[in-house]
Amino acid sequence: MSAVTTPADVHRLLGGRLHAWRHHLHRHPETAFAEHATADRLATTLQDLGYAVARGVGGTGLVASLTRGDADDDRPSRAVGLRADMDALPIQEVEGREHGSTNPGTMHACGHDGHMTMALGAAAVLAEEGGFTGTVRLVLQPAEEPGRGAQAMVDDGLLQRFPIDVLYGLHNLPGVPAGHLHVRPGGIMASEDNFTITVHGRGGHAARPEAVVDPLVAGAEIVLALQTVVARNVDPVRPAVVSCTGFETDGARNAIPSTVRITGDTRSFDPQVQVLLEERIRGIATGVAAAHGARAEVTYTHEFAPTVNDPEVTARAVAAALAVLGPDRVVADCDPVMPSEDFGVLARHVPACFALLGNGTEPGRGGTPLHSSDYDLNDEILPAGVAFLVQAVRAELPEP
Repeated sequence: MSAVTTPADVHRLLGGRLHAWRHHLHRHPETAFAEHATADRLATTLQDLGYAVARGVGGTGLVASLTRGDADDDRPSRAVGLRADMDALPIQEVEGREHGSTNPGTMHACGHDGHMTMALGAAAVLAEEGGFTGTVRLVLQPAEEPGRGAQAMVDDGLLQRFPIDVLYGLHNLPGVPAGHLHVRPGGIMASEDNFTITVHGRGGHAARPEAVVDPLVAGAEIVLALQTVVARNVDPVRPAVVSCTGFETDGARNAIPSTVRITGDTRSFDPQVQVLLEERIRGIATGVAAAHGARAEVTYTHEFAPTVNDPEVTARAVAAALAVLGPDRVVADCDPVMPSEDFGVLARHVPACFALLGNGTEPGRGGTPLHSSDYDLNDEILPAGVAFLVQAVRAELPEP
């Protein structure tokens, strides 16, 4: 492996640029497919670093490329991709931060500002220090939160127009010590499927329950019955989650409703488990409703693919992380996590590794859960993420 760039080296090389980049991005958040100013800022910064930037890939996405050295005839030039997500969330940020959001109702509550900053930092170190022969591509993806941006870039010819041999991604992880990297071969983040169950009954006066077909009672029984799907249908060694997250009726206080709408989602890693979950949700909903004399309609959609790490790429990622962070800060076979990530779509097309970087354990100091208006990214993790990404690229590409 080539010379090591440590987090301390990143501090020395980048100075206050990481801090300035991250705070600017946090002040100016934009939601899915509306990341116009964000994309402009990133494109300008990358062009100033010497990258060739293609705009408008998959809507507002960017691909920035830098090629160094000449490949041998017997060793074709390789391209390594570093992917970061650009979109923010429709959440109102709490007041009091010097670098707080200036866009009311929008904030970087999932740390994408930090992901972009780490990608920029890696791009800067690689451009200024070199140490590789081949091509580095930054894939700046829109619309990760709704799970639509990766597919939009693929549909726009991302991998045909900008070939990539291996792809890396990085996401911050609250609840893990700052700067500690967790990764594993195989599934690391789950799929997400959404379901809606609409129970149709016959409403009426609350004083005449014998004259109605009560969809509320049927719906309540469906919610309870769905709790058995994982417990009594899924192999215990295969992770899965079924969550009901909404229950709405069209009734009034003194009227039994005619319709109940149940919403929720499922998480899993195995396509066979995904099929099983859908089958059981449909069967339980229709069966329970019928037992009450009601009727159930079920819609079931696949929102996020599971994120599955290539074992060989992950092994090289672990070696890179150990080189820059040390064995006390790297977990090479972490437990998978059940949230979903749009990176999973890209990992279906390219050998890839997605890693999780801890940003603290204390509330208010990196330990606040994601998608929270109290969430903040601890700046001390940024050099660790940059150092890992730089070393991952150099591990994939030959030295000059």
